[in-house]
Amino acid sequence: MKPTVTYDADADAAYIRLSLEPVEASEEVSDGIVLDYDAEGRIVGMEVLDARTHLSPQLLERAA
Repeated sequence: MKPTVTYDADADAAYIRLSLEPVEASEEVSDGIVLDYDAEGRIVGMEVLDARTHLSPQLLERAA
């Protein structure tokens, strides 16, 4: 699967999906960065809060 990015401008939150596997657990690994894991402990997605601070405007524009 090619990674996909979605962006909610109102919440200023982006989600980067890396796998189609179901999310079994989530962990905030840094302030505003949440990783989602599958049943095997592999990262399947990442939520980025305050996305305008952490991600490029071009990426967020394409994802919106």
